[in-house]
Amino acid sequence: MSNPRTVIGLAAGLAASALTAQAENRIDLIRPDAPALAAVGDHVVGVQTLNFVNPGQNDILNTTEGNEPLYDRPLTVEVWYPAADGTEPGVTYETVLRDGRTEITLTGRAARDAAPAEGETFPLIVISHGYPGNRFLMSHLGENLASKGYVTVSIDHTDSTYSDQAAFGSTLLNRPIDQKFVIDQMAALDGPLGAITDAETTGVIGYSMGGYGALIFGGAGVTQASTEYPWGTPNGLLARHLAGSDSHAELIDDRVKAVIAIGPWGKNTGFWDDAGLAGFEKPLLLMAGSADDVSIYDAMREIFAGTTGTTRHLLTFEAANHNAAAPMPAPAESWAPVETLDFVPFAHYADAVWDTNRMNNIAQHFATAFMDLHLKGDNDKAAFFDLIERAEDGVVALDDTGKETAEHTYWEGFAPRTAQGLVFETRAAGE
Repeated sequence: MSNPRTVIGLAAGLAASALTAQAENRIDLIRPDAPALAAVGDHVVGVQTLNFVNPGQNDILNTTEGNEPLYDRPLTVEVWYPAADGTEPGVTYETVLRDGRTEITLTGRAARDAAPAEGETFPLIVISHGYPGNRFLMSHLGENLASKGYVTVSIDHTDSTYSDQAAFGSTLLNRPIDQKFVIDQMAALDGPLGAITDAETTGVIGYSMGGYGALIFGGAGVTQASTEYPWGTPNGLLARHLAGSDSHAELIDDRVKAVIAIGPWGKNTGFWDDAGLAGFEKPLLLMAGSADDVSIYDAMREIFAGTTGTTRHLLTFEAANHNAAAPMPAPAESWAPVETLDFVPFAHYADAVWDTNRMNNIAQHFATAFMDLHLKGDNDKAAFFDLIERAEDGVVALDDTGKETAEHTYWEGFAPRTAQGLVFETRAAGE
């Protein structure tokens, strides 16, 4: 029998570790019950902050009837990458809370401005936040995927961050443009970081409005009606992304090999019809909460059904809302009210039902499998998508040595019980 004092001591130690992690605002925690591919990879990770400027873009904030000025659009990005052998891990990120004012510090495992690895190249993954958000909202994915042999670049989308949130029409127009421009900039990088970046093989991960942009970027042109919304992009400028237009066709990029859209916004307000969705042409993984009342779960299921031009998957977190999978764990500072918001900022990051760290680990697992399959050609990762639809219906069947028998149908990579609450669906192109 276990010594009660030992059990109490262990529980106290675990609780103290959890409190310390919360106080440190760690973005890199892997739970003991995380699925297999969530584990940190073999590469020590480096991180750099870069600043890009996209010249001659529509200045939506100053656009009026009869006046469509241009400006040079700035974009700050955070880049994570495999670092040189011998790099010592450990970094903090200085950023702000959802209110755009409260300064916070996040703790991860990357090394600031570390020398990149040498001797090979790594596929590129673009990460695109919601409205509002910032480049650290999905930093857990940035670090995690970089440790597995990717260069990941997360964008601060101008007019759409916590600090500069402005007219929604700018976000509607600029999301896919920003995503493509950042690929161009990463492809043009000189020096050691440019030498290891394979921008010809790129994946895109977008959350909420980032998912909206990724769907447009992947081929889902918008409807005529959406270009005319009075609350949308002024002067009909969103027609640049109109389904069937030459300008939208020019946006679609052969370098992009796969797209993950988490809680993508847009179908709920008529930005796509069947024809627009059918134009999407990249392998697609959707992640969504079944209780999402922002992007609306049923509308996201329509995206899943309508993207008939590709094989696609839908991972559902049952009873989760819009914060499913993507946002990092709520910083400790977010638990307290702030004067400038009519809600506690905790609600911007957390879910009422699911533990954020668990959702992050599940997202890391599936993102690793999906990008490895489509960007690295690792066909063994296909097994992680050959799943019984409802995890709770999976059967755990092991022989006396612990090996799976023919009757075993529990989700690949998940220990017994740990896929509870998840649903996974797949449709082939043409279905």
